[in-house]
Amino acid sequence: MKPVEIAEGIYDVGVVDWNIRDFHGYSTYAGTTYNAFLIIDEKTVLVDTVKSPFGEQLIENIARIIDPKKIDCVVSNHTEMDHSGSLPRIMHLIGEDKPLYCSKMGAKNLARHFRQPYRYHPLKSGDELALGRRTLQFLETRMVHWPDSMFTYLKEDRILFSSDGFGQHYASHEKFDDTAPVEAVMFQAKKYFANILLLYAPRILKLLEQVAALGLKIDMICPDHGIIWRKNPEKIIAAYEKWSRPSTERKAVVVYDTMWNSTRSMAEAVAAGIAAEGVAVRPFHIRSSHRSDIMTEVLDARAVVVGSPTLNNQMFPTVADFLTYMKGLKPQAKLGGFFGSYGWSGEGAALVQKELEAMSFELIQPGVKIQYVPDSEGLDACFAYGRKIGRAV
Repeated sequence: MKPVEIAEGIYDVGVVDWNIRDFHGYSTYAGTTYNAFLIIDEKTVLVDTVKSPFGEQLIENIARIIDPKKIDCVVSNHTEMDHSGSLPRIMHLIGEDKPLYCSKMGAKNLARHFRQPYRYHPLKSGDELALGRRTLQFLETRMVHWPDSMFTYLKEDRILFSSDGFGQHYASHEKFDDTAPVEAVMFQAKKYFANILLLYAPRILKLLEQVAALGLKIDMICPDHGIIWRKNPEKIIAAYEKWSRPSTERKAVVVYDTMWNSTRSMAEAVAAGIAAEGVAVRPFHIRSSHRSDIMTEVLDARAVVVGSPTLNNQMFPTVADFLTYMKGLKPQAKLGGFFGSYGWSGEGAALVQKELEAMSFELIQPGVKIQYVPDSEGLDACFAYGRKIGRAV
């Protein structure tokens, strides 16, 4: 994609990755972008770079605007390699004696990534860099979502370069929220939050409060992934505030795997019982649904109900995988339910219960466990259990 002028003298020189389908176990079927931003003033600044395989395309995009060697300094908001991967190529091109601005932790992390003696300028919140008629202000955002993360704010233009904050894994020729399909973009933003940032929700909430206290006026948000928020940045800010609080909708997610369809029959009966109480319910067969898509629905669901058959005295491996993934993201304020089928030992459902308890879910007791194939009485018990969950949601 060619560079796009997003404001006078400010360009998105990033690239589109149409073909990526997995990002650390997160499904990216809509592709992604690696956004980088060029600011031309008395000093010319590059804010972030791109994933290493796209480095040459980044340089070509910059060259359409200026000679890349005229870049005076680089700002690195985040060390992760999808944003810093092309940094060595850029620094070699512009001169390794040029200043490299980053957080204090960013300086340590970049040095450990690249083992190069760059001219690091470690920053703290409130530090500023004068470019000429423009000024950059820096805000540390530790653990949103790495220890080195920071935001860069262009004061005169009211533009926030937000690194991984407010982003989406979404590839598109449309660059802005007023040109892209907003529902698709918001879904991908929700998915990004649910699978990458949910763990840090309390920190994000404090960060939003900090930004409000600083009185920063934001006319445009430029994340490092996905579209730029220029028409309605308040929309994504409000969504982040909502997602950062343990608030839920009257919705349940039923997650299960099955060996010979017994647990599937139980899951369908549980879901039907929940629906009978007027609660929105989404059943997910784990091997037919990516865990990151399931987590997107878990984000605002009040109840998460998990079913597993027993295999080798354990819960089914795919169920264990999902529970491990969900546990790491620490969803809050959830009701939990559990059920499962078994042949002769029957530990699967009890092990699911134990995992949900470890996540501090409020469990709806007792769960349902059925040997071999559920009969009509067993399915009625599953339906009744679903109704009990639905009434609690």
